[in-house]
Amino acid sequence: MDMWKFFDITHRDHIVCNPMSLEKLEQLITLLSLKPGARVLDIATGKGEFLIRLAERYPQMTGTGVDFSPYCIADVRKKHQERVPDAQLRFLEMDGAKYVPETLESFDLVACIGASWIYGGHRGTLNALQKMAAPESLIVVGEPYWRHEPEREYLEAIGVTRNDFGTHYQNVEIGREHGLEVVYTLVSSRDDWDRYEGLQWYAAETWASNHRDDPDVDTVLKRVRASKTAYLMWGRDTLGWAIYVFKKGGCGPVAVG
Repeated sequence: MDMWKFFDITHRDHIVCNPMSLEKLEQLITLLSLKPGARVLDIATGKGEFLIRLAERYPQMTGTGVDFSPYCIADVRKKHQERVPDAQLRFLEMDGAKYVPETLESFDLVACIGASWIYGGHRGTLNALQKMAAPESLIVVGEPYWRHEPEREYLEAIGVTRNDFGTHYQNVEIGREHGLEVVYTLVSSRDDWDRYEGLQWYAAETWASNHRDDPDVDTVLKRVRASKTAYLMWGRDTLGWAIYVFKKGGCGPVAVG
């Protein structure tokens, strides 16, 4: 099954495609205090809510959103015209990991919220983003973390290894290894997670009922129901999620092997 179709079905009712509340997202947007003319890059922008809300609050900024999903790009381009038609935003349908700006170290804010897998994990994401971020800029990432040691059955159920994610502290320390200092974190609550997961269950079941002849119905329901079981049995108490705001120093990228 096409992964972008699956994602579009299961995230139909989500405003942001990660386990973060809109209230906390607004806290972050207010905190960022972008200066007039600030340049923003959002890798794996999804439905683009983060970039659109930044443009609503900071109308003099310019922004680039990159995403591989044709469904998300179509959605965010429509949202752009409806909510901030005068904002200087552009959206590119492409693999975010292959995006290279015309000038490195040129963005005042670089973000990749909830898609570190495209760069091979949290460490790879920070390594890539800091090369595009200007000195003294901010880097914003969203990343899972282990609340406690995961059970082997849970790892097998969701198809990851223990080392795919770190602890909350380790996520911060990886930033320091790259010469970045964490200046703020927003941590998702279990309620945030419940909403994020529950909306996927509801969307999948509703879609399946309304598209009984679609050849992907069985695949969608099987995947979502298996994910639901894993979340309820282990994930809710095991896996956390946070948005990390890092400050880049003034000396350019730090070489990291």
